[in-house]
Amino acid sequence: MEKTEKKKYTRDLILVGIVLLAALLLFFMVRNNQEKATGTGAEAVVTVDGLEIGRYPLKTNGTFPLNGGSNILVVENGEAWVSEANCPDKVCMGMGKISRNGEFIACLPNRLIVVVEGGEQNALVDGMT
Repeated sequence: MEKTEKKKYTRDLILVGIVLLAALLLFFMVRNNQEKATGTGAEAVVTVDGLEIGRYPLKTNGTFPLNGGSNILVVENGEAWVSEANCPDKVCMGMGKISRNGEFIACLPNRLIVVVEGGEQNALVDGMT
C-alpha cells in the first residue's frame, strides 16, 4: 500500500512541475509580445470630431495639450494616457495607459479619441488571449 501512495505522490509532483513550467513559459511569452507591441512605428493618433489633429510617436516622451487645452496627453516610455481633462466625468483619465496597436482612449464630452496605430500587428497578445 505504501508503494502505491509513493507513486501517486511522485505523479502529483510531476504534474505540478509541468503546470508551473507551462505557466512560467506562458508568462514570458506574453511579456515578450507586450514589449514588442509598441515597436518603433507606433503612434498615438488624436482625432477631435472625427478629424485628425495630431500624431505622437510613442518612442518620444512629451506632454501635449489637446483640443485647445481641454485634455493633456502624456507620452512616456512607449505608453500614452490622458493626465488632465476638463470634462465633468473624467472617464478618459481613468482609461489608463495605452501602448498596443488598436488600443484607444475616448473623451466623449470633448469629442476626443486617441488610438494607437502602427507597431507590430502580430504582437497583440494580452493576458486574456
